[in-house]
Amino acid sequence: MTTYPNSQKTLEIIKQLVSIPSPTGNTERVITFVEDFFRSLGIDTYRNRKGGLIATIKGIDDTKHRMVTAHVDTLGAMVKEIKDNGRLCLDLIGGFAWNSIEGEYCQIETSTGKIYSGTILMHQQSVHVYKDAKTAERNQQNMEVRIDERVTNKAEVRALGIEVGDFVSFDPRVQILSNGYIKSRHLDDKASVGILMKLMEHIVQSELTLPYTTHFLISNNEEIGYGGNSNITPETVEYLAVDMGAMGDGQQTDEHTVSICVKDASGPYHYKLRKHLVALAEKHHIGYKLDIYPYYGSDASAAIGSGYDIVHGLIGPGIDSSHAFERTHISSIENTEKLLYQYILSEMVK
Repeated sequence: MTTYPNSQKTLEIIKQLVSIPSPTGNTERVITFVEDFFRSLGIDTYRNRKGGLIATIKGIDDTKHRMVTAHVDTLGAMVKEIKDNGRLCLDLIGGFAWNSIEGEYCQIETSTGKIYSGTILMHQQSVHVYKDAKTAERNQQNMEVRIDERVTNKAEVRALGIEVGDFVSFDPRVQILSNGYIKSRHLDDKASVGILMKLMEHIVQSELTLPYTTHFLISNNEEIGYGGNSNITPETVEYLAVDMGAMGDGQQTDEHTVSICVKDASGPYHYKLRKHLVALAEKHHIGYKLDIYPYYGSDASAAIGSGYDIVHGLIGPGIDSSHAFERTHISSIENTEKLLYQYILSEMVK
């Protein structure tokens, strides 16, 4: 029987995941990475028309299903305009602040697959030239991509093959520290995807039998609001999203426990399922925090909004500085793994 959870191994696969560029709309490479992982385990998978990946493990009861989801798409940008000075104007993918990407290295992927490197900077960047370099608003008009090529005008940029609509990905700058912290962009939600991958590996290698047929959706459109709102079987009763817990003033969530969300911008999560998750955490001595996220939505809330008659819940590792320079700790990963494991082996709520 394999050791589970081995959260250090989970961190290693999270590092691989965040290192694969996958802004919403351009997730083929990372979906293939996860798909190959599942296929190596002999797990049945298929892709929906939106490009998401669904893997299924049959359970004892095939009349009632569970669905567990995590999303592999990330924040990013698209080229909105090629500027007269040979730099690029961006349009953001996902909900994040302009200042959170200032100074970041990035890559531009053309429609033919060619990759160019660049840096996201203020137009008024040099304090030796621009009086308002420190005070100018960080917005679409003022921020631009400096391409690491000899280009000074639109024609020279287009000669590289760069065009409006090309995807721009941010350097994750991932680091796993010896004290258990992992810091990187895109831990939302690749930390949770890594958790699902290692859980499914354990199920297969340990020859565990689940009480219910369980579908695992690797969603690829969550950051724009509709990744988990389809492909839910009629037999699905419970739908659990595994996504980050957001930290900040007034929040209980931390980097060392699993977050159990009780309410977000869509409204309360299913009360009985929430209490079931809490009972599992307390029974198995799993560190957890309950929390409310006022400016947050998940694939579970997207499914509810699409009209599915399901019981929905949301758990995940606590992530500091969400949608910016994110960080969590191995203890939060481990507690999330433990709760998810106990959940998929438990009876459904009544």
